Amino acid sequence: MDGKETDLDTHVLQVLKAHGLVFEIFLCDPGLADTAAFCERYGFSLEQSANTILVASRKIEPIRYTACVVLATTRLDVNKKVCELMGIKRASFADGDTTVKLTNMMIGGVTAVGITDMPIYIDSAVLEQPEVVMGGGNRSSKLILNPHELTKLPGVQVVEALAQVKSVA
Repeated sequence: MDGKETDLDTHVLQVLKAHGLVFEIFLCDPGLADTAAFCERYGFSLEQSANTILVASRKIEPIRYTACVVLATTRLDVNKKVCELMGIKRASFADGDTTVKLTNMMIGGVTAVGITDMPIYIDSAVLEQPEVVMGGGNRSSKLILNPHELTKLPGVQVVEALAQVKSVA
């Protein structure tokens, strides 16, 4: 086993290998795992940073969840697009505790790789990047991969306009 592989979340590594994803592991300071700090410190652009965000239905029991992958330069369209995809009227971002509980991953390291039991929507803009960096399931590692590798995962759906470019105010 590669020395870096021991630093990647075990479940994430198992899923990567089980589905034949081609990837690199990038080790980082856990204190710099959050997107902006990570990109600034390690020289990655926000345009190549793919964030995985959990969304929860509201006012529906049982609560339904979905994982969404968007670029750090975009804003997830929760109120329209995600609600449309989930077939619901209202949704919100899942809180940190719920995200950790459902993914078994640390905040700052959540990745679509390894998420099961819920749909995974990937904004089509993510696939326009030649390479993306995303969480490794923990705060001490990241995955670097061609975003098309994510389409090998079960439950993935690529969605046009899942996110919108953030407006600069």
